[in-house]
Amino acid sequence: MSLALDPAAQDLLFREARTANTFTDEPVTDEQVQAIYDLVKYGPTAFNQTPLRITLVRSPEARERLVKHMAEGNQSKTASAPLVAILSADNEFHEELPSLLPHFPQAKDMFFAERPVRESAALLNAALQAAYFIVGVRAAGLAAGPMTGLDFDGVQKEFLDDDHTPLMVVNIGKPGEDAWFPRSPRLAYEDVVTTV
Repeated sequence: MSLALDPAAQDLLFREARTANTFTDEPVTDEQVQAIYDLVKYGPTAFNQTPLRITLVRSPEARERLVKHMAEGNQSKTASAPLVAILSADNEFHEELPSLLPHFPQAKDMFFAERPVRESAALLNAALQAAYFIVGVRAAGLAAGPMTGLDFDGVQKEFLDDDHTPLMVVNIGKPGEDAWFPRSPRLAYEDVVTTV
């Protein structure tokens, strides 16, 4: 094999991992979420910025508030998942750069003084971190159901503030009965990779 990762781990993280549509009622603990974050926080980002913010939706009241902002086809999934996370981008991430990038503290003002630049950087790097988060959920032996079928403005107003841009909602838990849709095709190597 050309990969260092054990084939079972490859299956867990990629080949056999699927977007779950149903879940068991087995709870997802705070300790599991902390372990996931403590693993995925090491994923690379530009300037070591860390714009991803994770809002865990645990209370029944908060869940009800979120479900009303989900697309109709996603409402029952979000209502029944053991844990739901709202992933967002913090557009004021630059305030942490002096401590996250101690060898280059002037990056905060040199590159990110203007809000539009920060928003663009936050969106790209938080999306990278969101992908790491999904892989981390899989590494914990759980299934993730990431969804962008939602009212983004509604979720922002209900749960966030003007400095945080919602990226997606992720349902998390052990997969339930009939959790998977049939696997959709993927592009072949030669359709994606070119050499120049």
